[in-house]
Amino acid sequence: MTSLVQQELTQRGLMDAYLSRPPYQQNDYLWWINSAKRDETKQKRLTQMLEELERGDSYMKMSWHAL
Repeated sequence: MTSLVQQELTQRGLMDAYLSRPPYQQNDYLWWINSAKRDETKQKRLTQMLEELERGDSYMKMSWHAL
């Protein structure tokens, strides 16, 4: 996990929400964010992940509910 992602999760109080997601989702989010070539794209993807964690009802723009 990059320091930027860790900082944003911690500042927004979303680290527990992130860690409660299945490992495949955690890995997918990190790969997806870090694979972006432009900083603007990384920020857009990070924002999407944070919003999805806040809502708790989606994963990569797909409906998702914890068991």
